[in-house]
Amino acid sequence: MSPMIKISRSSLIMVAAGLLVSLASATASAENEGQEDLDRATAAKLTASKLVDLNQVISLCESAMKKGLSEGNEKFAEQLMASTLIQRGMVRAKLIESMKAGDAGWNNTRQAALEDLRRAVELTPDQPVAQFQIARLNLLPGGDRAAAVKALDRVIELDVDNPSLKARALVIRAGLEPEPEKRLKLLDEAVETGTNQAAALRARALAYAGTNQLDKALADLNKAIELDPSHAATYEVKSLILAKMDKLDDATAALNEMQKLQPDSIYPRVQKARIYTQKGRLKEAIAELDAAHDMIPDNSAVLLLRAGVLQQLGKLDKAMADVDAALKASPDLQPAMRIRAALLAANGKTGEAVDQLEKLRKMAPKDVLVMMQLAALCHVQKSYEKAIDTYSAALAERPSLWMAMRGRGDSQLALGKHQLAIADYENAVKLKPDDASLLNNLAWVLSTSPKDELRDGKRSLELAKKACELTEYKEAYILSTLAAAHAELGEFDEALKLIDKAVEIGGENQPPALKKERESYQNKKPWRELTTDDQ
Repeated sequence: MSPMIKISRSSLIMVAAGLLVSLASATASAENEGQEDLDRATAAKLTASKLVDLNQVISLCESAMKKGLSEGNEKFAEQLMASTLIQRGMVRAKLIESMKAGDAGWNNTRQAALEDLRRAVELTPDQPVAQFQIARLNLLPGGDRAAAVKALDRVIELDVDNPSLKARALVIRAGLEPEPEKRLKLLDEAVETGTNQAAALRARALAYAGTNQLDKALADLNKAIELDPSHAATYEVKSLILAKMDKLDDATAALNEMQKLQPDSIYPRVQKARIYTQKGRLKEAIAELDAAHDMIPDNSAVLLLRAGVLQQLGKLDKAMADVDAALKASPDLQPAMRIRAALLAANGKTGEAVDQLEKLRKMAPKDVLVMMQLAALCHVQKSYEKAIDTYSAALAERPSLWMAMRGRGDSQLALGKHQLAIADYENAVKLKPDDASLLNNLAWVLSTSPKDELRDGKRSLELAKKACELTEYKEAYILSTLAAAHAELGEFDEALKLIDKAVEIGGENQPPALKKERESYQNKKPWRELTTDDQ
């Protein structure tokens, strides 16, 4: 039997302690097997700037976490990896700027950048810079708008010490907000951050303008100019707001300030030309457009705008030369083809104008403006059935187009299809109750139709009076209609007074029919519209 070995209590405690230390050391060693990779990643991060360097840091972090780290080191590794992923995502985002949008390389790089940034915010959610970049990448063509909104909302929610970033996020987020009240609330918050105020004020001015709060828009623009007087686009927006407020001289002054900042830009000259045209100062408009043309001779917008002003000045040949120059540069330029048709019609070349519009309609079969021009010229050519068909095609595309209803009614009336004409006029009046010419035409057919069941003298008188009031009793043809309404009601003395006033106003240009109408009223007979069709 082996002899008993005696061990003191203190010795047992020391042995136990030693075992615990050994076990703890072994456990710590197992938990920190990735420490070496983490140390290498930390050192590499200090100088990493290129993609290859950042790739190495991320790879080492992934390796360290896979091998195992202590709780504290694990947290540090996540933070290091997240910051490196953000840095790599930003580098990739920067690369996109030098690439062609939409091609395979561009799309792949954007997706890679987004993947880096998404991984980063999964590791450490409170990353406003990463969230902001996610939003920007998603707002590029083909991006996910909903993801952009979500990322911007996250930037705004985060309580970060970066008011400049928050202000930018608020402005961009406001631009994506469909509800005007919410949009303005976001922009108010952006202005209140106290940073990037000029940009926030410009954005809020546009929002105010969108809700027709023009005084507030102008006030914001003036503040933005005080903060950043060298921002040319602010003067541009200010000029548009002032023009909308009918302060055309002030709008021109704003454009002059813009021109000082951008002397080589044609934009302020073109806009001034538009304002001068609106004010009837056509020669000044031409001077601005001539200067713009000298700067960029082949600019189609300048050529077509100048053609329109020249047309108003009666210089149709010069106007046509500008349109032809625009078409020479761009043979299929549809606005130029439309203007060319209008010029041909103004020169009395209605047939050529129709041919031009027929060609254009083949190119743009659903273009309502082309249909309207074509239908009007068909009416002038007395091709009433074709005019009706074309107006009907326009209404098929845009059912609430009152001018098409009125035009079709005119062509129906010319064919003697009074019931159809009345239906079109009535529908048009519901949409445009204060158009004097439209009211006149409906009143005319209601008092002069040869079909007893269609006439309504009382309603005709009501409509004709309103049309006269709208034109201050200064239009001979509308006075003639009012006379016809009185005659339909048997009030021939009043009808004669009105027809005499119409003759007086018409002067030498009075239509021959007025004389015949007068004779009819003298004979106590109401006037009846001559008809080519008794349908």
